[in-house]
Amino acid sequence: MNLSLSDIVPPLRWTSPRQIAPIADDPRLPQVWWQALPVDRACATIGTPQVAARLADLSMACWGHLVLGDILPLVRFTDPLDSARTADTLGREVVHKLCLSVIERLLEPAETRTAVPPHPTRPELPIPELINEVFAELDDRQRAIARDRLYAPQRATLDELAQRFSVTRERIRQIERDLRDHVESWLSSPDAAPVVAHVTWLRGRLGSAVPADDLAGAVAWHRADLTALGIPVWRFVRTLLTGFEQVDGWLVAGGADELREKTRQLFTDGPRPLPEAVSLVAQLGVRDDVAERWIMAVPHLRVLDGHVVAWPRSVNEKAEAVLAIAGIPLTPEEIQERIGEDYSLVGIRNQLTADDRFLRVDRNKYGLDRWGGEQYLGIREMIAREIERAGGEASVNTIVTNLTTRYDVSESSVRAYAGGPGFERTQRGWIRVAGQEVAEPYQPRRDVSETRRCFRSRDGRWWHRVDVNAEHLRGSGSPLPTGFAAYLGMAPGGQLTASAPSGDVVISWHNQPTMGSIRPVLVEFGAQEGDHIFLTVSDGGELLTRFLQSAAPSLPPLNRALHLIGYTAPVASEAEGARLIGARIGLAEGSGRDDVLARLRERGDRDILAFLDPTVP
Repeated sequence: MNLSLSDIVPPLRWTSPRQIAPIADDPRLPQVWWQALPVDRACATIGTPQVAARLADLSMACWGHLVLGDILPLVRFTDPLDSARTADTLGREVVHKLCLSVIERLLEPAETRTAVPPHPTRPELPIPELINEVFAELDDRQRAIARDRLYAPQRATLDELAQRFSVTRERIRQIERDLRDHVESWLSSPDAAPVVAHVTWLRGRLGSAVPADDLAGAVAWHRADLTALGIPVWRFVRTLLTGFEQVDGWLVAGGADELREKTRQLFTDGPRPLPEAVSLVAQLGVRDDVAERWIMAVPHLRVLDGHVVAWPRSVNEKAEAVLAIAGIPLTPEEIQERIGEDYSLVGIRNQLTADDRFLRVDRNKYGLDRWGGEQYLGIREMIAREIERAGGEASVNTIVTNLTTRYDVSESSVRAYAGGPGFERTQRGWIRVAGQEVAEPYQPRRDVSETRRCFRSRDGRWWHRVDVNAEHLRGSGSPLPTGFAAYLGMAPGGQLTASAPSGDVVISWHNQPTMGSIRPVLVEFGAQEGDHIFLTVSDGGELLTRFLQSAAPSLPPLNRALHLIGYTAPVASEAEGARLIGARIGLAEGSGRDDVLARLRERGDRDILAFLDPTVP
């Protein structure tokens, strides 16, 4: 016998050796023995059951989606029923038993096998001509139904064909059924053996998923015409590929949804380099040369910087994936560019600041918290941190050197903050934090929940709504409510600097809390009079902003009220709207409409009240 295992197992010829070797290798056999060694010699070396066992393991690991008859065509003759089932369906034990039976039968001496009378031979025809003969003797009506319904990309309806040939729909259905039976009968005959063999080869060639146009180019004659029908041969061949589903331009063996999910599961543990990802996907039966295209076609996967990564729906998780692949901190602008979707820069920056998975490591750079490292806090807070590390007193020059070396801050900014409020000079000319005594937190007359235009988001953070006017657009400062300033940790006489990419915003409290110009922020959003900016300050001293255009006058009153608290999604009822407003102004769960109206009156939110209660003047 001079047959190797790959001669009787077609998938061994197109599956990558690096995928086969871990399963099939044996120290007693040469490398790539499934191609280099006759089957009888392999069986004599390690035993027939071991050869069959390796074939069964390969079938389960690499070709589970294929019917067993496509993996080992000889099983079609020994076990026709089981040959039509997939390896996954049969299970490893049954697959091993069937493989062992075929190999043992193959190793039997020729004289012990039952002789099969030869089929009368006929001159060999090219396969397109062989197929054409099946339809050559059909009448015009039968050919039209085959061409326009059985093998058409856009199938004609029964009604259209019935009207064309002046018969009933049922008559068209009967002719269609007869045509199918005619083709099935021919496929079962010895004359169709070359076509059946080609389809078997083709299943292995296509793998578990392939671009649909690959079928037409699989062999040159697929594009030849069947003259009897006037269609390309590949359209007929496509109908013989039972078990393949055509979805979104792909031919997929079995269920497309199942293969997509199996592909996604390969990347749940994190990004994989593209070559490794291709090898992993090849284990699902996808050919190496189309594996990258398949990955890109699977929803919620992305090829990014030479890696394949799970690509979830939320911007937070996408930012996490981008950083995980980059391996270094990035700016919000760089993260936005790499995500490459329609997310606003401000929205990305807000999520990076609010989500504990991210760590701000420089003035405008973020990394992953799991990487470790020191958080960038803002210049004043970092000066205080340097003083604390030095034992309560530190040289300004040392502080300047440390901060400008580690962070993207200028020497002049560090010296300005070091000489400003919050620090005092010692006798040696060094500085320390002023007022070391721990002061009680300032208690405003009204808590932030009782303060007009202040609203709580789902993460518990309170935001203040600024209604944009001409003074804001000119660059003037504006007052802040006392309750909101106290929420930010301020007290009379204090100052807070909130950093933003467009420039720092200083909040100071002399007679009343006052916020400096936010004009650069408004310019970034393209804000106009009547628009709204919701703002707060993060624990790290970063100004967080959310922009909302003014509401359309055509909105219903309830939706306009919700707009003023920053909520723009639809609501199902008045009760749901009242519940949302109650939660945003700090009321307990279950508070009713009357409680909401009463709290809004206490806070002074007359603009919201006017939309909820027509009696408000």
